[in-house]
Amino acid sequence: MPEMPMEAAIIYESHLPDALRRALIHAGDDGFVASMPQLLHARVGASFDNIIWNTWFTANSEECVARTPQGNWVMVAIHGGGIFASPERIRTLYHANVDRGSELGFTGIFAARISERENRDIVEGRLPDGRQIPVFDFNAFKQGIDGLPRHYAVVMDLDVAKNAHTGYVGFDDLKDDPMMIVRAGGVEQAAAYLDKARTRGNTGTIGSWHSFNEMKADQPQSCICVMYGSPAGARARIYAPQGINHLRGVQTDFGLRGDTGMINMGRYVAVAPHDVSTSVRHLSFGA
Repeated sequence: MPEMPMEAAIIYESHLPDALRRALIHAGDDGFVASMPQLLHARVGASFDNIIWNTWFTANSEECVARTPQGNWVMVAIHGGGIFASPERIRTLYHANVDRGSELGFTGIFAARISERENRDIVEGRLPDGRQIPVFDFNAFKQGIDGLPRHYAVVMDLDVAKNAHTGYVGFDDLKDDPMMIVRAGGVEQAAAYLDKARTRGNTGTIGSWHSFNEMKADQPQSCICVMYGSPAGARARIYAPQGINHLRGVQTDFGLRGDTGMINMGRYVAVAPHDVSTSVRHLSFGA
């Protein structure tokens, strides 16, 4: 039997763990919930009229501050689902003690504290469900990885992550930015996305944000990544929400963020096999 084509669906809920639960159910065992590199790849192949450009999406990607067994602080980016790849783990965060001494509660900037065991495991590529994923050193990752899997992690020294650009940055400046390279899935992938995005509107910068300089390197912690968009095409004249309504179209696009608080809504893209023969979607119903 030939393989069924894969089809994407947008899963939105006002409560982040509910959105993730529905996305995982839709993806099933044979599908996946899109990570940041996959979302950016989809944008490169889509027209600017497509919704993938025109709103925000929660990525199935996390950026963690962790400590190695040798005591070094690192940034670990996980694509394809990491510590917070289950709705139950997000709910544990939400219900944790709000005391600053809590091992599993929020930090002062609303990142998520992770336990010492989670810290040890993720540095070595072990997921909470026991699976093992490959972990690539950033220097090797920047050189290119043949046959990059869907589910993997990249580790870099925390000082390198801290020195990455944050804010609205020139397109060419971001092409060699370590966080942009990691978020896009490689050097060539980052360049392809930035070259496409720069043609969307009359702007010389694009958003790329992190909060590593605000994080205290004394507590392992993690944030879920978000890809922002704006309801605008290259010729748009759509005003931004109140407070930034002097900006138009793509100028209101916050870009890629790893600094969004974990108390949030969720809008995931779930991709799953789709049997066209059993669906009414592609049938003709006449005039």
